[in-house]
Amino acid sequence: MSQTRILVTGGAGFIGSHYVRTMLGPLGPDDVTVTVLDAFTYAANLSNLAPVADSDRYRLVVGDICDPELVDGLMAEHDHVVHFAAESHVDRSLASATEFVRSNILGTQNLMDAALRRGIDRFVHISTDEVYGSIATGSCSEEQPLHSNSPYAASKASSDLIALAYHRSHGLDVSVTRCSNNYGPYQFPEKIIPLFITRLLAGEKVPLYGDGLNVRDWLHVDDHIRAVELVRTRGRAGEVYNIGGGTELDNRSLTGLLLDACGADWDSVDYVTDRKGHDRRYSVNWRKVHVELGYKPQKDFTDGLAETVAWYRDNPDLWGRVTRPEGTSGTGSC
Repeated sequence: MSQTRILVTGGAGFIGSHYVRTMLGPLGPDDVTVTVLDAFTYAANLSNLAPVADSDRYRLVVGDICDPELVDGLMAEHDHVVHFAAESHVDRSLASATEFVRSNILGTQNLMDAALRRGIDRFVHISTDEVYGSIATGSCSEEQPLHSNSPYAASKASSDLIALAYHRSHGLDVSVTRCSNNYGPYQFPEKIIPLFITRLLAGEKVPLYGDGLNVRDWLHVDDHIRAVELVRTRGRAGEVYNIGGGTELDNRSLTGLLLDACGADWDSVDYVTDRKGHDRRYSVNWRKVHVELGYKPQKDFTDGLAETVAWYRDNPDLWGRVTRPEGTSGTGSC
């Protein structure tokens, strides 16, 4: 049986590693091999890939998506690309946007150039609902104009347009996915859910921006990677697919749930100055991926959040200690 060779960029990070573990796990397809390309920046962790490290269908390459020679060589050896690699933390982009422009825009362009040269059969570019910007009511469809408000979101919007341009100009088989906020195990503790869980479990206070009424839609990482795989195997070239979780919560309500789950109270909350340009509400319409590909979220948020809290409580060695391959410092750019 022939196997599809998949190159997964950013495969040592939170979402990328979940995709890799699923693809190579007992419930994943048996007709694929997976190569992970990751620069092991601060949010990547070798332990995220430990469950599949002994698989004969897995390979790890430590390197930078901005490296033309490395990327070109890898493209020549693969059939499909699933591109998770990105700088993704809004607060960091507000402090300095340089790495976001380099990694998210120039890194994507480098991958696209190599994919075109080497005749890649399928390319899935992973993006975010943040490219649409804030909306007061309703939900954004894939046709919504992009209105990014942070350097991070703007860099992702740029990378989306680059990816789609390679389809329209060159015929490269590219699809773009735009997901809502992910949560689940193995997430680096800088985003709100793992940050609050780890601090509350340690008896520390948590910072709640502004009035706490900013609204996000929450998507369990299990559901996200199921949708990504549907897009890889059945999605249409040149199309954008929104991926939602179906649970909209303001940050104050989410904080209350996390306090209860961690056995803390509101005395553990510090209200802090709101983030610059803080989008009030994100919401995506995911009807297209449902109708075309049969996607719908399966993970109940209450259950998913309880499981996530339990994972951080039970695995402090996995989230509290970052491990990397020998010879890497974790200071790469992509």
